[in-house]
Amino acid sequence: MIALSEVSKTYQTRTGPKAVLDRINLTIRPGQRLGILGCNGAGKSTLIRLISGAEHPTSGHINRGMSVSWPLAFTGGFQCSLTGADNLRFICRVYGRDYARVLPFVESFSELGRYFREPFKTYSSGMRARLAFAVSMAVEFDCFLIDEIVAVGDARFTQKCHDELFLKRGDRAVILVSHQPSTIKAMCDSAVVLLGGRLLSFDCMEGAFDFYDRTMRIA
Repeated sequence: MIALSEVSKTYQTRTGPKAVLDRINLTIRPGQRLGILGCNGAGKSTLIRLISGAEHPTSGHINRGMSVSWPLAFTGGFQCSLTGADNLRFICRVYGRDYARVLPFVESFSELGRYFREPFKTYSSGMRARLAFAVSMAVEFDCFLIDEIVAVGDARFTQKCHDELFLKRGDRAVILVSHQPSTIKAMCDSAVVLLGGRLLSFDCMEGAFDFYDRTMRIA
């Protein structure tokens, strides 16, 4: 289980403190697929970074009783001077995975060909995202974080990513943040709305969608 208790995040700006998240309380259970709806600038990406551990809250606590991925397709943790293969080797050491065992999967799934053994800095943005997604699947996590929809290639490759995550790992928890209700409806079994720095819960997904739709029309 992952539990957020009274989590707030404030950034210092030139015009003074900017509160992005205000006393967020949230519980994610094993196998749950939670969608977090919010308009652009609502703080969705900030919340994902806090849950992943990439940033720390200004106040409050996050208890991670499950292993949590980095945001899928996120490439910020890769070393540009290392090859794709060497980046995988380093990440395997960090997460205690057997490099030789996961190497064939990552090399095949990422479809990088000879570039897998070229420096990461030579990759296009799409190649970087494909490697990051493949490594995420190889490391394995109890909970996967998705910042908006994962689009890491053409329609065929995107479908392959969907099958790998949502079908082969259907027992894992997923936290997906998006501004599109249709995306959350297709991939999640519960939904909340992030508005004004607060997280609003509803009895059912349709309640969350209806509230979000009314809010967007007013805005």
